[in-house]
Amino acid sequence: MLLEIIYEDAQYVAINKPNGLLVHRTRIAEEKIEFALQLLRDQLGYRLYPLHRLDRGTSGVLLFAKTPEAAAPLVQAFAERQPDKTYFAIVRGYAPEAGTIDSPIRPDRDNGLKEPQEAVTHFQRLATVELPIPVGRYQTARYSLVKVKPETGRMHQIRKHFAHLRHYIIGDKKHGDWRHNLMFLEQQQSPFLLLHAASLVFTHPFTRQRVEIKAALPQNMRRLCDQFSWGAVLAAQAELAGSF
Repeated sequence: MLLEIIYEDAQYVAINKPNGLLVHRTRIAEEKIEFALQLLRDQLGYRLYPLHRLDRGTSGVLLFAKTPEAAAPLVQAFAERQPDKTYFAIVRGYAPEAGTIDSPIRPDRDNGLKEPQEAVTHFQRLATVELPIPVGRYQTARYSLVKVKPETGRMHQIRKHFAHLRHYIIGDKKHGDWRHNLMFLEQQQSPFLLLHAASLVFTHPFTRQRVEIKAALPQNMRRLCDQFSWGAVLAAQAELAGSF
């Protein structure tokens, strides 16, 4: 697998991570043999240091440092919530026009932490669609395209927060709605989590310049957005790379 490099300088390199690829080896998925860290290291020919993480199912901007010295200030910046992150997701139902989800998240059992952690997510609904396909007890199925800006960076935060609102992210097998996931798999040929890390903005620790890294939507999610007539809405989003 050749990973798509979307940013590189003397200290950092970023890829557009595809759906289904783990960032690095983990004991919760010991059967996996491919990881973004390993693949990119082999592709570039030198060691790399992950600065943040994306869920296995989430696509989009994933940033690495080339040295421990480059990693340290950005790891600290992420801990202090300085980088600005923007995601796009397709969720069940007509989400509110905008809102903030301020709900602590209880860590997963393998996290090692026991107490709920503060978690804040801001979102904006961009578009909706109603499909003439019965799901559950309803004769039609409604969905929303949302722009999401997490203020904190807890594990599965966006997925858990939209589950808290009962606007489950489509394709989320752990926190989502299996009936809508099955409909997208069978009727839309979409087996993936529809959550994409589109943009990452930070101050470069060495040049002090503003860096904005953008990742184009994966083909499957772009196809669905086109099918739902959301292309014009996406074209207006400054955080997304690519032409629409």
